[in-house]
Amino acid sequence: MDFQLSFLMSSNVLPLLLQGAATTVRLFSTAWIIGILVAFLLVGLRAVPNRWIGRIVALFVEYHRNVPTVVQIMVWYFGMPEILPQDIKLWINRGDTEFLFAMIALGLNVSAFFAEDIRSGMRAVPHTQLEAARSIGLSAFGALIYVLLPQALRISVPPLINRSLILFKDTSLAMAIGVAELSYQTKAIENLSFRSLEVFFASTVFYLLASLALMGIGAWFSRRFPPAFKG
Repeated sequence: MDFQLSFLMSSNVLPLLLQGAATTVRLFSTAWIIGILVAFLLVGLRAVPNRWIGRIVALFVEYHRNVPTVVQIMVWYFGMPEILPQDIKLWINRGDTEFLFAMIALGLNVSAFFAEDIRSGMRAVPHTQLEAARSIGLSAFGALIYVLLPQALRISVPPLINRSLILFKDTSLAMAIGVAELSYQTKAIENLSFRSLEVFFASTVFYLLASLALMGIGAWFSRRFPPAFKG
């Protein structure tokens, strides 16, 4: 099969690819925001000296780290509506249901990994930092927010970026429930045109460039905000 760039630039193909790429970016961005916010919540709950809260958080983390991501998406899309009240179900169905549940599933999934990465970073912060924070009058919560967490985030940048890359690639799993992201649009165009080489080449280039951009952001952040200590 001959490669034809003109096919990708045609009025029937390019808009679908751009629409799919925009949906991929939107799904990644919203899921990432959900993930990092829930991760901070999980880290905070883990710091609460309550055995039952710790067990619930640990169960949440283990579920999302060990169950395949596509299964989690299916659970949210097919299972969650069954336990919701009818009025809420009808309200949800009036919107972009597929995107909504994929966003929630991916966000909660990555939050478990983010939380563990941040906790690992906190464990790498010397205990003397906490003692110093408490000695100047900060509460345990204040020491966590203003001293431990900022340093832990700097240490956690490499694993957080790596997990963000995985999240970006996992957005393609949303095609399983009909989210029209880039992989879904690529497959739809290929099924109609049989131009496999061109459309998969285009999607590959997009994923590659976006992944390199994320790695570049991570490298810049690591240089701009290095850990406050070594070792």
